[in-house]
Amino acid sequence: MPEAPTDEPVAPVAGSVAGSAVVGRASVPAAAWPPADLVAAAVDALRNPGLVVIVGAPGTGRTSVLKRLGESFRGAVFSGGALAMLRGVPALPLSRAVRVRLPSHEAPLLAEAVRSRVRHGLLLLDDLQWADPLTMAALPAIAEHCRIVVTLRTPHRLPGDAERALRAAAARSGAWLSMPPMPADAAAVLVRQLAPSASTTVVADLVRRAGGVPLAVVALAKHVAQGGTPRDGGDGLDKGLAYTVAGALADLTRPARTAMAALGLLGRPVTATVLGEGLTELVETGLVELTEGVAAPVSPYTAEVAAGLLDTAERAALHRRLAALVPPREAARHLAAAGAATEAYQVAVTAAAAAESSGDRAELLLLACELPGVEAEPQVRLAAARAALAAGRPGSCLRVIDAATTDPAAAVLRGEALLQQGSAVPAAAAVAAVPDDAPAEAVGGRDRIRLLSMLTTDPGGALARAEELLKVHGDAPAHPGLRAAIAAVRAGTRQPGWEYGLASAASAAGQAGDALAARWSAWLLVETLTADARLAEASQAAAAAAAACAGDLAYSWQTRFLAAQLWCDALRGAEIDEVVRRAGDLADRTLPALARGYAVAAASLAEADGGLLAPARARLEALQNRPASAGPVLDWVTREAAWLDGRPDQAFEPADSAVSTPLVDGLRRITARWAAYDAGVAADPPAADAPLAPVRVTLEAWKAPDRFAEAAAAWHELARREEVRCLLAQGLLEDGAQLAVPPLLEAERLAEEAGLVVLLGRARRALRRHAIRRDIRGRRAGDELTDRERDVLRLVANGEPTRRIAGQLGISRETVETHIRSGMRKLGARTRTEAAALAMEELAQ
Repeated sequence: MPEAPTDEPVAPVAGSVAGSAVVGRASVPAAAWPPADLVAAAVDALRNPGLVVIVGAPGTGRTSVLKRLGESFRGAVFSGGALAMLRGVPALPLSRAVRVRLPSHEAPLLAEAVRSRVRHGLLLLDDLQWADPLTMAALPAIAEHCRIVVTLRTPHRLPGDAERALRAAAARSGAWLSMPPMPADAAAVLVRQLAPSASTTVVADLVRRAGGVPLAVVALAKHVAQGGTPRDGGDGLDKGLAYTVAGALADLTRPARTAMAALGLLGRPVTATVLGEGLTELVETGLVELTEGVAAPVSPYTAEVAAGLLDTAERAALHRRLAALVPPREAARHLAAAGAATEAYQVAVTAAAAAESSGDRAELLLLACELPGVEAEPQVRLAAARAALAAGRPGSCLRVIDAATTDPAAAVLRGEALLQQGSAVPAAAAVAAVPDDAPAEAVGGRDRIRLLSMLTTDPGGALARAEELLKVHGDAPAHPGLRAAIAAVRAGTRQPGWEYGLASAASAAGQAGDALAARWSAWLLVETLTADARLAEASQAAAAAAAACAGDLAYSWQTRFLAAQLWCDALRGAEIDEVVRRAGDLADRTLPALARGYAVAAASLAEADGGLLAPARARLEALQNRPASAGPVLDWVTREAAWLDGRPDQAFEPADSAVSTPLVDGLRRITARWAAYDAGVAADPPAADAPLAPVRVTLEAWKAPDRFAEAAAAWHELARREEVRCLLAQGLLEDGAQLAVPPLLEAERLAEEAGLVVLLGRARRALRRHAIRRDIRGRRAGDELTDRERDVLRLVANGEPTRRIAGQLGISRETVETHIRSGMRKLGARTRTEAAALAMEELAQ
């Protein structure tokens, strides 16, 4: 029973409520929801008798507000509510609140009976949308003498006069408050609490899909925590959420339900004309936002539930209707979903011919080839295979090309796809049956694949074969792909002018419309420049190629080039913070295996150099299915991170058997030499056969320390981190202070400028052995980190980018950056990565 009311008025006050707030059937941390300003507005309105109405869509937290107000009220609280199954029982919500039978014939008598019991207490009524007419009629009269808070779900089926009476009563002595959407930052914090292992991409997708509805955030986050995905609407999702949303949608008119379902099927905002007459009702109920004629669901998940409520026939009919209203690229998919496979095929093929990007063209043609019950024409399959290769999807190319076909063009496409997957020998076998009298395009493609396969198995023979092909096809060959292959052979054997050959081959292929040859040539240029330690040039070439691929929606190629650019920047030891941020963001996306390998290698090396050794190890260990072409890179980064972490023994493990590039192989040898020095064991003899001069001089300098100055100069324009290591080695191996101190001081300066925290520490330790204790910048006495600065720097140390830190801590990005800058100043750090490493050292003490 409620407490007996007192004779003296009791003013409600808002207080902090520990624990969790209830949102529907879910639990949300109280710090995240409900919004404090809305609770404060309700408290302010309840200082005197009156009616406060909390309005919101399903799952927005109306019940949480009631719970918070009840817990913070200093006085008797009477809590009840309406029930959907008993909406016809007179005065039921009020009877449940005061726990007695009430008069159920006249509204004035009912109002007086409730007033006499509530008096100066607080009356809370939930789910007023299911209340009976008598309760609705009595509420304005009760509010003249009592404090009342009610919740009203939208949409609802209250008669218009009942809603007007509620609004009038709230306007006279209370408030009409609408539940705001949960801010994206707060939603991200909640997701992180419920699904700690979710990546940045998953969190962002989940927050977007929930659309600010706390119940949806909770249900989707729990689903992800149990192994599901944000896009999975399977059995793992909370059935209570779907039931709640479905119940609300049932109170919409049929046109509004159809419009909401259309938004769910479209999966994107759409112009108002597509949704028809139901849009107005959706906007009025707060389920849809209309901005400059474009409608978008507040919660995409709610729109998906609406689409799921359609039966098979209704869904097919709506897909057909949408197909007539959207561009052909989308119309093809709607027709396919409606079961109109033949129509979908024709629309997809026609739309592909007009597509402006290779990415869209590939999507449409692959759809046409995969429609059930439709046999795609041979020329359509060939076009789909070409588009898939241009978009960087060799696996899709192989799916649409029949392995048993004898068509020379199909054989060449299959061989090219196998070649792009790294299967050189099967690629050559795929084109073995292409005759010399085949069309010139097929012969040129055949010779390209054979030549590139030979480059993998017999580089010397490939160069001789390339010269023979030039006599047959001309110099330069008219076939763009063959021209690119010959340029690749010359690059692989480092013939004079190979850079111009690859660049001109890429340009010629682009002008001829051969996107695959152009991108492949650009990729080979980046790889070869990187292999030769020409990292600045490789980074610039990769950035330019990535931009070109982005314009053509060739996502697979674009991410490959972006990852390669970041790898080059990490090797150079420049802009460590930026490399960590960009590579970490890239690695959080869905990537092709090769792009993921390079992105992880770049992020891990930069983190390890910056002193974040634990995150670097964790990132490397979490990578599964390492691509063969990136295997040596990841192998060396793993060894280098172990050496930086003071574990030289791990750098002696057997090397990866995969063929490595000159630069990576040289770096592996240099790391092994450092590991031998630290471990005090015998080292391998210097590699006089190292193809790269900086590597060769560095290895030889271990036997003649005076040559480390020469080695450092060789690395100066190539890789800052290797220049520092050479100077450090020179100082460590010299006995006298006169010869040892200058290179150590230079190593210290360069490492500090670049943020190479681990190498900086080694340089300073070496200087202390010579009694060099300069007045270096450090933290000021008494300038302690605040708790928030510690929290921020701890998340930086865990590899979190600024936006994710802001989401987890519920603060703005600008505030995160302010805390990082303040922490850097207090710790005497030059980069955020160094500040995080220093903070972690302090926290570990």
